[in-house]
Amino acid sequence: MAIKIDALDSALLSALATDPRTPILELASRLKVARNTVQARMKRLEESGLVRGYPPNINLSELGFAVHALVFVETDQTKMDAIIEALRDVPHVLEVHATTGRADLLVRIAAQTQEELLSVIQRVHRIDGVKHSETMLAMATPVEYRSLPLVQYVTGRRAK
Repeated sequence: MAIKIDALDSALLSALATDPRTPILELASRLKVARNTVQARMKRLEESGLVRGYPPNINLSELGFAVHALVFVETDQTKMDAIIEALRDVPHVLEVHATTGRADLLVRIAAQTQEELLSVIQRVHRIDGVKHSETMLAMATPVEYRSLPLVQYVTGRRAK
């Protein structure tokens, strides 16, 4: 069952998305609510699983990983669990989605060079059960992964 959130939850999530290290007292002051209200809301959002953590947003290009690719992978579906576990062991694999259609998995990969990307794709092909892949290079990312506009939509707040 989906958690119900309101405008205060949305405002709290917006503030945390901007700066996850904002102190509770500052959040309370900014949102014009009591400190205990902010703490209770944060606890509820975390315990419900809506908020899964406050990791840093790492700019992979600044780390030297400017080549990004989306790889559609066709598999022997009876080996799907083992394939996913093997992909978990590849540090260049940023995320894996199980999909419908011709490909079974959509794998997002980051590499420092095209040569390194080729090496990673070859590693993926060596995984038992991987049949075929199709790779698309990301030329740019005009809209990065985001969830806040959807949260704001659900609560009736407009994204700024």
